[in-house]
Amino acid sequence: MTATANSAHQLVVEGLRAGVTSREVLAGIDLEVRSGEVHAVMGPNGSGKSTLAHVLMGRPGYQVLGGSVTLDGHDLLALPAWQRARLGLFLAPQYPTEIPGVGLQELLAEALAATGQASVAGSGDGSATDRAAAEAVRVGLETKLLDRPVNMDLSGGERKRSETLQLAVLRPHIAILDELDSGLDVDGLRDVAHRVRAGVDEWGLGVLAITHYQRLLSVLRPDVVHVLVGGRIVASGGPDMAEELERTGYAQYITPGDVVADARPVRRPGFTDPI
Repeated sequence: MTATANSAHQLVVEGLRAGVTSREVLAGIDLEVRSGEVHAVMGPNGSGKSTLAHVLMGRPGYQVLGGSVTLDGHDLLALPAWQRARLGLFLAPQYPTEIPGVGLQELLAEALAATGQASVAGSGDGSATDRAAAEAVRVGLETKLLDRPVNMDLSGGERKRSETLQLAVLRPHIAILDELDSGLDVDGLRDVAHRVRAGVDEWGLGVLAITHYQRLLSVLRPDVVHVLVGGRIVASGGPDMAEELERTGYAQYITPGDVVADARPVRRPGFTDPI
């Protein structure tokens, strides 16, 4: 699963349509994210950003209505979430959940074993224990928290640091970051953003970052910024687009008939996406 400098991986989304409870949320998404690329997705509340992340990762409760999603030619829509993860797809959710009874290092050891990267959780070069300890330092997470069950009794910021640690230990091919910056203070944002960016440079990580804030993107340095409105990508541009969106908002991209925040008034970036 570990990518090398010469490895090339590609997530391809074509015409993806999906929804919940008979409501279509994604109305035809086209995206391509390759190794070493950072793509940002920005948009108003209710535009479908988090739905996109959940559908790509295979979270139950969403209905795919059309289109295709492949990773290195594998049909992801035909696979459960765990098989998508095994192929190299990683999701850092907006709200990481607690997993009582499952230790973080135990989880990492099993995940590494499943991908052929390591077989034990004990000490030794390349083990989950050693990797986690090293990454804890890099993301600013206290090493004593590594012995807890996943996300148990952690603050919001500690959970985001833990998610970033997991990404760094597992070294996926493509990482979907669903508002990784939410709940983080300035120091935490700096630590996790720099670690993700380092992954892009170290093993060719491809990143799809969903965010409201340019401050995260100032570190990630996206190659492309996409504007998602009404379940469709309505514009794409360079990194300067993120700065423009923070200044002007999304009004210029919204047309009559677009569903935005369940028909509530359009808001500037910085509010939680309810979808």
